[in-house]
Amino acid sequence: MNDKERGALFYELMKIIKHHKPKYLLLENVPNIKKHDSGKTWEKIEALLTGEGYDVSTEDFSPHHFGIPQIRLRTYIVAVRGKLNGFKWPVHMEIKQPSSILSILDKNPKNARLLPINIRKCFQVWQELLDLLPNDEKIPHPLWAMEFGANYPYESSTPHKIKYSELKNYRGSFGKKLVGKNRKELFQNLPSHAIRPDTKFPRWKINMIRRNREFYLRNKKILDSWIPKILEFPSSFQKLEWNVGDGTRKLNKYIIQCRASGIRVKKLTTSPSLVAMNLSQIPIIPWENRYMTSEECIKLQSMEKLKVLPSQRSKVYVALGNAVNVEVVKLIASCLLNGGNHNDKQTSNN
Repeated sequence: MNDKERGALFYELMKIIKHHKPKYLLLENVPNIKKHDSGKTWEKIEALLTGEGYDVSTEDFSPHHFGIPQIRLRTYIVAVRGKLNGFKWPVHMEIKQPSSILSILDKNPKNARLLPINIRKCFQVWQELLDLLPNDEKIPHPLWAMEFGANYPYESSTPHKIKYSELKNYRGSFGKKLVGKNRKELFQNLPSHAIRPDTKFPRWKINMIRRNREFYLRNKKILDSWIPKILEFPSSFQKLEWNVGDGTRKLNKYIIQCRASGIRVKKLTTSPSLVAMNLSQIPIIPWENRYMTSEECIKLQSMEKLKVLPSQRSKVYVALGNAVNVEVVKLIASCLLNGGNHNDKQTSNN
């Protein structure tokens, strides 16, 4: 709400609502919308809608709840002028067999963008580590390689809180000594997640750091010989989000996405959520050394009948990342317009 460029969008929506007074509203946002600013943002939105005479209800849905192979959790907001009498949200399908990303993939599509050499090499380095680790060694989630060898304080204090003269006695990323003429230079040798101006780390971060350091101590011999190889890559490539539990430790068996938070590895049952970012975050099909095509992303958004797309490929991905899943919206709209009967033939045809 306070963002000068984007925060005013909802107020623009309210102008339209006040002018046209539509009977029904269907809005969508990220799940955090109800928790943002300790709930104050949502309280304001709800108050503005109810002030215009709308009865409001919210629910979180992801396409994979309805058999579509994409994890894309979003908060949906429905409202009606008067009362939401008889309205019921769609019920999650009871899926006996998990959906599979393979159902929307094309085999070796000619227009696919191939993986750059540096990303393929990075995957090879991570695969080498996965092959070296003992089978009974659980992979931390997330795995932060920069914590290997680090010993800066993190449980009762943070680097930001410690005096410069004292901090020089510790080690930072990959066990590097914290050296520098001033705090700014010294902080360059710390992991990015440790340099925030916090006086105390949140509990989840403390747990993550602890798990990674304990993992390093248990596998020190293996990791010390492996670390020089991962140092060749940017910091985001030095983190691994292993989301497949005890699954086979072969990267080319899964869907991968390179994000700022790390290299995210997911099961074939669902694709990572499409994001409105640059081309580097498009889901990766590692067994074909390529990115997911725009045609495959269109299928993930249930937009197979889409006729018009931006001329630039990068803008196509941004548009799809910003979009809502058509099938999920159709189910919700059907419930809203037909009092819960989302199988209504007329609404489905529309």
